[in-house]
Amino acid sequence: MHHAPLTSPRLQRVLAVLRDGRPHTTREIVRRAHVVAVNSCIAELRANGAEILCTRERKKDRLICRYTMMKAPE
Repeated sequence: MHHAPLTSPRLQRVLAVLRDGRPHTTREIVRRAHVVAVNSCIAELRANGAEILCTRERKKDRLICRYTMMKAPE
């Protein structure tokens, strides 16, 4: 997989949301970082050295994913 460098404005916006170390839902990241493919952004951040935990919770017929950055990329 090819991934963007950390200098990418798109990845910088996602990093800005995740830097607080708290869990953030996919919807929250979409709204705050103005991105649509959150899972791709997370994969690219991981490829750049970030450690990001993903937890999934089922609520009725919906799956809610929350992303927590455990270690920022260097």
